[in-house]
Amino acid sequence: MTKMRTQASYRTGLLVCLVLLMVGGLQGRVTAPERLEAPVEKPFTLTCSVSRDRGESLKLVHWLDVQNQTLLSYQPGVKDSVSGQQHVELATSPKDTSAITIRRVGFRDEGCYTCIFDLHPSGPKQGQTCLTVTAQVTVDSNKTAVSGKKASLSCSYGLPEKVQQVTWRHMPPQGDSAEVASYAKRSDPMIEPPYQGRVWLSASLSDSQLIIQPVAIQDEGCYTCMYATYPEGLKSSTVCLATYVLPKPQVSYKTTSPGVIEANCTAVSRPPVEIVWNVERDNRTVGPPVTTQLPQADGTTLVISTLTVQSGLLKDVSVKCLVHHKGLESPIAVSMNTKIGTALTILISVTTVAALLVMSLCFCLWKCFLRKEDETRPGGEAGLLRVNRTELLPASSSSSSSSLGPKGRSSDTPL
Repeated sequence: MTKMRTQASYRTGLLVCLVLLMVGGLQGRVTAPERLEAPVEKPFTLTCSVSRDRGESLKLVHWLDVQNQTLLSYQPGVKDSVSGQQHVELATSPKDTSAITIRRVGFRDEGCYTCIFDLHPSGPKQGQTCLTVTAQVTVDSNKTAVSGKKASLSCSYGLPEKVQQVTWRHMPPQGDSAEVASYAKRSDPMIEPPYQGRVWLSASLSDSQLIIQPVAIQDEGCYTCMYATYPEGLKSSTVCLATYVLPKPQVSYKTTSPGVIEANCTAVSRPPVEIVWNVERDNRTVGPPVTTQLPQADGTTLVISTLTVQSGLLKDVSVKCLVHHKGLESPIAVSMNTKIGTALTILISVTTVAALLVMSLCFCLWKCFLRKEDETRPGGEAGLLRVNRTELLPASSSSSSSSLGPKGRSSDTPL
């Protein structure tokens, strides 16, 4: 029994000694996270803490950057003692802990930082923490593009210094994915043969832009932007593209029975349109419209909406086909009234009559001008008549004078 008590006391003594050794080992030791990850373009805080022995005082804290240059130093409790580089600042921290904040993390901030606590009288104690700068691939929101127009897809990565190559891949709604284009460091952008002539890729390892022009229906799907980085590996993100074919609606109608007309509104588009009939004031329709959708081989859809109305309705009120589509800001309205045709006919008739009247007036004015010009011309018929009359008058006077004697008597009268 006494032997057992002696062994227990011995074990307790060993345990107490071990605890005292551990506590003594912790005193005067600097602790800091071994490795941290900081997102690029964001502020980030580094911390170190020290455990002091009894009677020790902290005189100075010193931080070294990745190149062992002074990053920041200060005397604890002295406000005006802080000095260091402009892109860092001293952060609030508890006692025996030092914290500094990098205002905006960049690629140059990656590496190991050293924190040094100058203790009195034991001397400086230091610790180290290593920082890895990370980034995520960001893309725009999903895009829509009209067939035949231009589509632009963009993605970015905040650490181009780590990028070896950028690659774009296309995943169609049905089928396998295919590489579209790529750009590697110290080379030109490469476009895969099926896309050459209508796809362009920017020569950038940070902000990558893929342009498709003209967009085709087969370009619809999701595009993955992949950054091959070192040493982290592959980073990627995906953006999806929807292609629209805008509608060009047409309206036609025919008489199916006496007093009844069947009107058809048709439109080919992608995605399918929604057709609504708008009848002004009243609704003298025979029944509700019937809509039919017919998928086409090129990926579009033909939508036919049929409305049966009374024939007299077209002469009295406005009947319109309204076509709604996701690619349109407002619906397209197509009227099927015969009143429009009648008004157009009247307009053409009035215009024709007015043109004929103007032409007739011009012709009359032209004839009057020619007649006036002939009358005033010296060599004209009226001028010749006046000249002949003046030439005849002197001859008659001479003849009369020669036949009269002195005092007007005739030469045949005897004196």
